Amino acid sequence: MYIPNPYRQDDVETLVDFMRANSFGTFVSILDGAPVASHIPFVVSYGDGVVKLRGHLARPNPQWKAFESGESLAIFTGPHAYISPSLYEKRESVPTWNYIAVHAYGAPQIITLADSRAALDAIMNVMIESYDPAYKAQWHELSGKYRDGMLNGIVGFEMMVTRLEGKYKLSQNRSLRDQQHVAQALLRSDDPTIAGVGAAMQRQVDKVTR
Repeated sequence: MYIPNPYRQDDVETLVDFMRANSFGTFVSILDGAPVASHIPFVVSYGDGVVKLRGHLARPNPQWKAFESGESLAIFTGPHAYISPSLYEKRESVPTWNYIAVHAYGAPQIITLADSRAALDAIMNVMIESYDPAYKAQWHELSGKYRDGMLNGIVGFEMMVTRLEGKYKLSQNRSLRDQQHVAQALLRSDDPTIAGVGAAMQRQVDKVTR
């Protein structure tokens, strides 16, 4: 990802928090020389300096066949907003777009029911705990035959992140006055996505002015 220095975010805990808050991402791999992508929920873990992603694909989805032959990319994005040059002090300014994005790279390890029931069960359990903990009891009360049918219909994966990139493009290249003005303008929007960018910008400004 192209990241000019003013927008670079290297703090791993900050990036992990963002990934967890925006965990429905885009997963990209190269299959037969062409890019393929799936839109899926991830479970993000971080410990002992290692970031891991867990998830699964439907077995008929061919993307999993590319997992162990090369690097894959998980893309996490948050709120984004158009920034009008009319919001800047200097009239000779260009329009742009503010946003936050995190890219996580690694080689996913395939986990199937035939490979390891325990490992695939662990993936399902952590996903249920993350997204629908109230369903956990119901999941475990299902018949073994039904659960095996569901588990045979997916391919799980675990990916140790070997490269993590964060881009927080929040007008840091502008004056502090411009940043404050833009943040306040976005915060007044009725669109929660646009207001979300304003809130992120305001947090950035507060760090500088603190």
